[in-house]
Amino acid sequence: MPRTYTLKRRAERQAETRLRIVEAAVALHGSLGPARTPLSLVAERAGVQRHTLYAHFPDERSLLLACSGLATERDPPPEPVAWPEGPDRLRAGLGAIYGWYRRNEQLAACVLRDAEVHAPTREVTELRLGPTMRRWEETLGAPFGPLPRAVLRVMLGFAAWRSLSRDSALGPGQVVEAAIRAIQASAGSDTQGRCGPLPPPRELL
Repeated sequence: MPRTYTLKRRAERQAETRLRIVEAAVALHGSLGPARTPLSLVAERAGVQRHTLYAHFPDERSLLLACSGLATERDPPPEPVAWPEGPDRLRAGLGAIYGWYRRNEQLAACVLRDAEVHAPTREVTELRLGPTMRRWEETLGAPFGPLPRAVLRVMLGFAAWRSLSRDSALGPGQVVEAAIRAIQASAGSDTQGRCGPLPPPRELL
């Protein structure tokens, strides 16, 4: 019995240490970015020795996977299954996606910036978000032809949301309506699709 208890407590301490390391890394990735966060700084912030960090995460990729896993577990990216069928789907989908971007803006900005120049960050970002973003496009782009679907692809991106939110100083609802109008303007005769017409735009307050 004492040996079982000792092994259990050891496993609990190891899990606590691992979580502390991952949380420290996520915080640094959201302020400095993954490419600018050396493992030594993660160890320092987590309050562990470097050999302890390496015991849990032998390389940068394993730590990036754990960080992205924790972040998406705590706030999962929206899934199309929750969006209604019909003309309201586009507005509901964009609203959910943009809300997720808004909640995770600082971390997403740093990670996506580094993904442009840092191969491990690019690989892990594609692994975690690539399939989800393709489901977004497949679901919301189903009624459209090539041109509006290309515009939709742009509007689904973090950069488009951030530009509309920051550079144009639009509120959350206004950003969604602006994106819908851009897609609608490109749709032309494609507005009549399998899912019916695009929803009419709401006034931008």
